[in-house]
Amino acid sequence: MGVFRMPSLGSDMEGGTLVEWLVGRGDSVDRGDVIAVVETQKGAIEIEIFEAGRVARLIAEVGDTVPVGAPMAEIDGGGDPAASDRPAPGEGPPAPPAASAPAAARPSPPPAARSSSPAATVGAGVVPASPAARRAAEAAGLDLAAIAGSGPGGAVRLADVEAAGPAPTTRPDASGRRFGPAAMREAIGAAMARSKREAPHFYLLHRIDLTPTADRLAEANAERPPETRLALGLLLVRAAARAARDVPGLNGVWEGDAFRPSEAVHAGLAVSLRGGGLVAPALRDAADASLDDLMAAMRDLVARARSGRLRASELTAPTITVSSLGERGVDALVGVIFPPQAALVGFGTPARRPWVVGEEVRPRLVVEASLSADHRVADGRLGARFLAAVEDRLTHPEAP
Repeated sequence: MGVFRMPSLGSDMEGGTLVEWLVGRGDSVDRGDVIAVVETQKGAIEIEIFEAGRVARLIAEVGDTVPVGAPMAEIDGGGDPAASDRPAPGEGPPAPPAASAPAAARPSPPPAARSSSPAATVGAGVVPASPAARRAAEAAGLDLAAIAGSGPGGAVRLADVEAAGPAPTTRPDASGRRFGPAAMREAIGAAMARSKREAPHFYLLHRIDLTPTADRLAEANAERPPETRLALGLLLVRAAARAARDVPGLNGVWEGDAFRPSEAVHAGLAVSLRGGGLVAPALRDAADASLDDLMAAMRDLVARARSGRLRASELTAPTITVSSLGERGVDALVGVIFPPQAALVGFGTPARRPWVVGEEVRPRLVVEASLSADHRVADGRLGARFLAAVEDRLTHPEAP
């Protein structure tokens, strides 16, 4: 019998409020299935399970505030609950061992008191829906019967309600505290303060001529319909990801007292949220994806981040973060490393500037690239090699 515990979704997370179960007692689950929705300062996060089996018991109840590492469910066939089964870099941090976990949530009610699916048992004429979906629909003034359900047997889930119309931007936890911009700002501040306190940062800046890259991008986009055109920001992200593959000493996470490098490059994409705050979910295997696949992944990730529908693994997977303010009009962006990563790449706003080409001064599109790196992991020479690799990847975006 295995135990599924509340995962850590970041170095600043102490726990989360269970908003919705997407499975019930007796349901079969496979590795990677989304089984619950948990609300943290970063919004509503879909929690995945990383073992196959059958749900034997739901321990945590909707509305419970569950500390990181506390048991949430028992999974029959889920293996030895004491086994660490530590994931590889980029797969997300393991749950703390049972001995260090905070006290568990309240005991589960008897099996008879629980539904065998996310939607409660309903009579004829009653729309099947999860409790969280019913509360959200009532708060938003929506008719459940008019919402197409994506859950088992057509049951309406919380995500279905949020997709159908406006929903409350914040929800209270068990203590009455509300999750919103202020709580997110508090969480970001705590994580960044810890990063600056524990990781000895150093910073490098490098100006890059983007003119050849922008010219090729304009030619490629001229032959594409608007919905499939590529953004210049896409090339910046891929260049940083490929540089991390070329110069791997900065790609990975700091754990305990050692750096754990990652062969895969999962680029954390810094996304500003409309209500305030910032998240940096992962673009998986960003160095190896085609431009079209990476563009589609970026659009999807940004849309889900701003609607509060990210998955837990997307928040824990990044091995290096890329941040750009796009057209915000600043020359340079020098960021703070997202723990437990070892580096953050920043890009200022591309702008036309005088540039020496041969013996002439010409107007060129130039971007200021920055690197914030952990001195426990790397030094200035390695950082300079990394930024040179970013420039090379931007100058030759067609190279494999």
